[in-house]
Amino acid sequence: MKNICHGPQQGATEDGITRCWRPNSHHNFAGHDRGFCRAGLFSVAVAFGLLTSGPARPAAPADFYKGRTIFIIVGYSAGGGYDLYARVLAQHLGKHIPGNPTVIPQNMPGAGSIKAASYVFTAAPKDGTVIGTFARGMASSALLGQANFDARKFTWLGSMTKDVTLCISWGPSPIKSWNDVMTKQFTAGGEGAAGDPDIFAKLYKNVFGAKIRLATGFPGTTDITLAMQRREVDGLCGISWSTVKSRYGDWVKQKKINILIQAAPVRAPDLPDVPLASELAKTTEQRQMLDYAVASEVLARPFVAPPGIAEERKAILRAAFDATLKDPAFLADADKTMIDIDPVSAAEAEAVVASLYALPKDVIQKAARAIGN
Repeated sequence: MKNICHGPQQGATEDGITRCWRPNSHHNFAGHDRGFCRAGLFSVAVAFGLLTSGPARPAAPADFYKGRTIFIIVGYSAGGGYDLYARVLAQHLGKHIPGNPTVIPQNMPGAGSIKAASYVFTAAPKDGTVIGTFARGMASSALLGQANFDARKFTWLGSMTKDVTLCISWGPSPIKSWNDVMTKQFTAGGEGAAGDPDIFAKLYKNVFGAKIRLATGFPGTTDITLAMQRREVDGLCGISWSTVKSRYGDWVKQKKINILIQAAPVRAPDLPDVPLASELAKTTEQRQMLDYAVASEVLARPFVAPPGIAEERKAILRAAFDATLKDPAFLADADKTMIDIDPVSAAEAEAVVASLYALPKDVIQKAARAIGN
């Protein structure tokens, strides 16, 4: 019986290999004298070569990022401090990444930035095209069970600065000083469980007995400050000194706001007369809970990528983040927008998060009760 290798059967390519066959016979891959036409033999050889040559190498960094867009997921509404830092970073980050991708911030407010953090952790592409920024206290919130992830597993890029967290009130409010907060009702705006305004309002209420009433659910500090001006709230806790200086510097100069208390490892040099929270602690327990909250001030403007991205792209993003924060053009823009830059490396950020997770359980439980109620 002669081979059949013409007509409709010739060139059948359902799997990409050209074959011919004999009637009443199984497909045979031994050679043309057993049912293969020459085209089929050549195609098999090519396919075999591809299969045995090993997996394709990943694209070079410049090839991968060229023409792509990196998204910075911002856990708050536009106009606030986290948003401002992300936008200044976005203007310069791409030129420090091979292939010079476009970098675009995207706002994803919700639950004090837990929504954004959860998206970056669980749903965002793990290919180096998404990074995120969220509340500095997110690691603490996750540790307390307020966010459903292990913050140690993020790909930490670092923080753009360290910071000091304040409580402020609007000028006409009856709340003029920390002593007023301890003796009069202070209605403070909040964002959600993981937001700094909520964490610090509840912390001061439960640790010091401050008469704070929390009105939560605002998308960001911009929205809270608008409510403050409308006298819907007296003010807020958990706003950064860097945000106040960059966004509301005129309020400070014109004494339109009262700065009530500051939280940081040490007193800010330009706030010498504002009480430091840790100095008000009277017991070891109070001091431990404050230390737990203040640890996150080192990560004032944190940036992360999702867990599990390739080591090569992790190294690229970290190097680009570090290089951007030293870039003279970036620093000039930061100076124009009045944002503080005091970089924290990826290794330092990881160490801060690891130290939080290493705290004694009883300290964490006390802090959880203080922040959760």
